[in-house]
Amino acid sequence: MKLAAVDIGSNAIRMQITKVTFYEGANKFKKIEYLRFPLRLGLDVFHSQKISDKNRRKFIKLMKAFKILIDLYEVDDYMACATSAMRESVNGKDIVQEVKEEIGLKIIIIDGNREAELIHKSLLSLIDEKPYLHIDVGGGSTELNIYKNYVKIASKSFQIGSVRALEDKIQEPVWLSMKKFVEKNVPHKARIISIGTGGNISKIFELSGPKTSRKYLEIEKVKETIEKLESYPFEERVNKLNLNEDRADVIIPAGKIYLRVMEMAKSQKILVPDLGLKDGMMQLLFEKKKSL
Repeated sequence: MKLAAVDIGSNAIRMQITKVTFYEGANKFKKIEYLRFPLRLGLDVFHSQKISDKNRRKFIKLMKAFKILIDLYEVDDYMACATSAMRESVNGKDIVQEVKEEIGLKIIIIDGNREAELIHKSLLSLIDEKPYLHIDVGGGSTELNIYKNYVKIASKSFQIGSVRALEDKIQEPVWLSMKKFVEKNVPHKARIISIGTGGNISKIFELSGPKTSRKYLEIEKVKETIEKLESYPFEERVNKLNLNEDRADVIIPAGKIYLRVMEMAKSQKILVPDLGLKDGMMQLLFEKKKSL
């Protein structure tokens, strides 16, 4: 069985194709194709509330390329989800309809709660009885999920993201709303562990130095890595640290969002499992095919 997931974010668009096999009593998921294209839809939307004609044309070309790959790989099922930028743009629905009519690719514009639900599916194997705060920072929004005793007890999406922060488009009342949410829902006196998903926290983890067998970072190590990134000018982040240009400018504001949320919750470490929305989509597709 082959499945495809397309994640249309505010800073980049990703597609993954995965082959699922059954071997020795277990299902095996193997990534056979992964593409990330740096189309920053959020920059348009957070300034003018619409996707520009230039980026609309690029987006449609990209969806054509993705649809060709989906067909060439003979994918059994796919899911394409658009998040913050597309759902906030006044012409987002029109572009989605244009892609459906011209290319035959169906895109679903999902709200923050649905985004959080899909990411939750990718995290189920990590959750146990301990309290956890899941932080997913995208270009346009941040999703928070709080867990206790295997159960998600609270979830909320906030208009706080790396591209918004880069463009100074985050309103202080939104930070206050997030702080109230965390203080209300994080179990009192709990030593809560954070779980960080998203490309920027994965890259911060990669840049943080020698690794242990567990994918944890202490909060001080997160701060240290962000300070290291800030010490490099943009050109050196691209050339010395080998960051993509569309990563090199947002990684610092994204890292500071993770830090700020951890400080709100008094969380001292963060688990970075390299999972996210596309993995949740894969899990949902697999469950759907398995039930047929």
